[in-house]
Amino acid sequence: MPKYIFIVGGVMSGVGKGAATASIGRILKSKGFAVTAIKIDPYINVDAGTMNPTEHGEVFVTDDGDETDQDIGNYERFLDVDITSVNYMTTGRVYQTVINKERNLEYGGKTVEVVPHVPEEVIRRIKAAQRQAKADFVMIEIGGTVGEYQNVLFLEAARMMRLQQPKDVQVILVSYLPIPSGLGEMKTKPTQYAARTLNSAGIQPDFILCRGEKPLDEPRKRKLSVSCNMREEDVISAPDVASIYEIPINFENEGIGNKILKKFGMRTKSKDLHDWRRLVEGIKKPAKKVKIGIVGKYFSSGDFTLADAYLSVIEALKHAAWFHKAKPVLEWINAEEFEKNPSAVKKLGAYDGILIPGGFGSRGVEGKVNAIRYCREKKIPYLGLCYGMQLAVIEFARNVSGMKRANTTEVDPGSPYPVIHIMPEQEAVVRAKKFGGSMRLGAYPCVLAKATTARRAYAAPEISERHRHRYEVNNAYRERLREAGLVIAGTSPDGLLVEIIELKDHPFFVGTQFHPEFRSRPLRPHPLFREFVRACLK
Repeated sequence: MPKYIFIVGGVMSGVGKGAATASIGRILKSKGFAVTAIKIDPYINVDAGTMNPTEHGEVFVTDDGDETDQDIGNYERFLDVDITSVNYMTTGRVYQTVINKERNLEYGGKTVEVVPHVPEEVIRRIKAAQRQAKADFVMIEIGGTVGEYQNVLFLEAARMMRLQQPKDVQVILVSYLPIPSGLGEMKTKPTQYAARTLNSAGIQPDFILCRGEKPLDEPRKRKLSVSCNMREEDVISAPDVASIYEIPINFENEGIGNKILKKFGMRTKSKDLHDWRRLVEGIKKPAKKVKIGIVGKYFSSGDFTLADAYLSVIEALKHAAWFHKAKPVLEWINAEEFEKNPSAVKKLGAYDGILIPGGFGSRGVEGKVNAIRYCREKKIPYLGLCYGMQLAVIEFARNVSGMKRANTTEVDPGSPYPVIHIMPEQEAVVRAKKFGGSMRLGAYPCVLAKATTARRAYAAPEISERHRHRYEVNNAYRERLREAGLVIAGTSPDGLLVEIIELKDHPFFVGTQFHPEFRSRPLRPHPLFREFVRACLK
């Protein structure tokens, strides 16, 4: 029988449920089991595509075109599997399905109620994900924290599953233990209340992962054991780490994998985290540094910087740097700075390479174009992703092809040279204001031209990469751009869509319409990121 492990949060959001879910999944996979992971977001949004990245973090796109929470990306990176839309659900998505079923008489005329029909739909989706992945273990992360009314129906689904299959379901509470600066002592009381709140939903946790600045000591383990009605060895220390990739090692040192198997009455098939341990050792002892600037606009959130808006990009850069035994030094650069003061672009000369990630809208666009021109002219390695590719085409059109005022119709509908324009099939979608889940989404094939940087990096004539866009290179200007020296390095199989552009006589200048960051793995860095960092190190 497949086993189900629910991960819930206590005390505060951002406590690390996603990293814990991915890490435990990695441990179980290392023991020879098939593992998949599910994220439940307690939002009315049907998917993450319409959420503000400075509030919610990046939108992670799956192969089958679902716009999901960034935790799905962590699951893919840690488990080294491709996860699909069946593994992601929101309150809006679940309710939408229940209402559609009611409209289609699929409940046979019954009165449709919040309980049990909504939790039953959640359980149906969980089991569908297990069947699709043929998984021995299903990790299910419930967003939010216990005590919030938004996620109570998902906790109810966990309770019902445990009631139906008591030998096949476990629950892990990830909770925070603060150390108030004025006291200097780690406090357990918030976690005690979190455990009791979970009890009030009819659920007793099997394990508590104790997040905090420092490791949990024995006196506090004992206190939580007594107060939370569980064995002392099931209270697991989860201190802060320099890299999330250390978490599986820390958990395994606490024996959590074998403890989970023991509670399920199972035995381990193998014990192999050797490759992961080598990865972590390499992270801790880099031979050199590589300094890369990320020019974007989704950084500021009040007085704070939210790097989560570009999480997969950051992780892909790390994977590539570690492959080259280098320490990645990543710095955020606000594109608007180069609009207010164009001469400030000279600061980019201090970096080994520059990356411009995806985005939307007009804010910061001219600053990014200025940055791209500097990288092109000063031979600084450049990687542009999605919007970063489109803006590279615009910069080239303006300053090399002689098309002054070239632009994207997204920013300037009246541009005399709309070198980037909306995809024809997207025009009707935008006019009808059907924005949710309607972009060009998911994995599409791309044919690579011979003797290009991309072809050498991938070492294959055809690839598949994930997309999320409405605009593309305008074919009306394609030949003029090519004659001026722009290399069309990758296209759709029918040749109609430009997928990759490059420049010759440059250490590394590549732009992709797709998002290669979504396919990078810590033990298998993405080829384009790998070669970009190689060029940066030179």
